[in-house]
Amino acid sequence: MQREIGKEPERAASRGVPGDATSAQTPDPARGLVAHDRYRYSAITRRPDFVWPNGKRLAVYIALNLEHFAFGDGLGAELCAGGPHPDVLNYAWRDYGNRVGVWRLIDLFDELKLPLSVLANSSIYHYCPEVMDAFRARGDEVVGHGRTNSERQGVLSPADEQRLIEEATDIIARAEGRRPLGWLGPWISQSAVTPDLLAEAGYHYLLDWCMDDQPVWFSTRGGGRILSVPYPQELNDIPAIVGRKDSGEQFATMITDTFEEMLAQSARQSLVMGIALHPYLVGQPHRLRPLRRALQAIVAQRDDIWITTAGEIAAFSRALPDGIVPT
Repeated sequence: MQREIGKEPERAASRGVPGDATSAQTPDPARGLVAHDRYRYSAITRRPDFVWPNGKRLAVYIALNLEHFAFGDGLGAELCAGGPHPDVLNYAWRDYGNRVGVWRLIDLFDELKLPLSVLANSSIYHYCPEVMDAFRARGDEVVGHGRTNSERQGVLSPADEQRLIEEATDIIARAEGRRPLGWLGPWISQSAVTPDLLAEAGYHYLLDWCMDDQPVWFSTRGGGRILSVPYPQELNDIPAIVGRKDSGEQFATMITDTFEEMLAQSARQSLVMGIALHPYLVGQPHRLRPLRRALQAIVAQRDDIWITTAGEIAAFSRALPDGIVPT
């Protein structure tokens, strides 16, 4: 999906067609740069207005990442710099999330009556199926999240990437009795054809792109399209706690500050606020306590917001009249 260097892009009459020009009249000084051609530029302040169900302006969802890692091989987040494989310290730290942290979080989500989008590596179904049983009993949405976070899908050949998507999808569909409609790549990894492969595999939305606070249509090959639902990389415990070394208190303050600001901004236009969590991080006792306070502050204003899932946001957005969701 790359434009030939220096070639004038063809303008298409229908929206969402790769190769669309970003401007009908004004020459683009950046013309000639490689582009993804998935969506046009759209200023968020200049879009048609809409509201979420029941007249709400701010949609809030929690994405809980359930991840399983290979022992002695592949990728994995680190508590501290690890040595050569097998990296027992960091492997065991991550495994704490599936053995302990996730169960503490389930108690918290039950207490606050919060629905979840569960972003699951398909290998979780083999490693700790009782965890997925617990989320199924809650009625939570399951989102495809690859096979394992020990690998990146974006470095695979198209055939191997297609096989990865099919394998993960089939495992979830067999266990849940229905296929997932949303996808987040392990490590936010995409190849140049990932949106095409997901659309062709029957996915309705993807979460990998963090460029907006509203859903955006992505064009895919053959005249197709797939919806991009906002997924946070700032309000995400991996970049915050692992990347920037923020404390649990700092991360919780980020959540409440973001919520208060976005609630105020949503008076002018409807927005999406996602919170991305990992059990091996926020399931640790010293981080769980400030997280509880932050989520309590959000739940206290439940009547003023739409607390939902990524899948419900996608379904509502896909049903809006053409021209509302940017392309």
